[in-house]
Amino acid sequence: MSIIQILIIVFALFAVTRTVLQFKKGTVTRRWLLFWILFWLVAGIVAALPQTADTLARIVGVGRGADVVIYFSLVVIFYLIFRLYVKIEQVEGEITRLVRNRSLDELDKEN
Repeated sequence: MSIIQILIIVFALFAVTRTVLQFKKGTVTRRWLLFWILFWLVAGIVAALPQTADTLARIVGVGRGADVVIYFSLVVIFYLIFRLYVKIEQVEGEITRLVRNRSLDELDKEN
């Protein structure tokens, strides 16, 4: 096993433990806990057994296992960026609503 494989496996274990701790604090939902555990479990398996990525690449018709890992990673990254964008828009809307309400409350107090 190469150094990079060991580092990826160790990091995946670290990431799982951090995610579980965030779940226990209540900052991560059960759905996201399962998503991240599955994600890091797959990353660890692919790091430990690179031939699994080659098998998956053959199944989906991609040339190399490394390519399928990159494609999958890009899909996950873009999905997470989309989720962040939606959340930011939601928070901005809530802030706008709160500021309006506060301003109206202060205007009523002045009159």
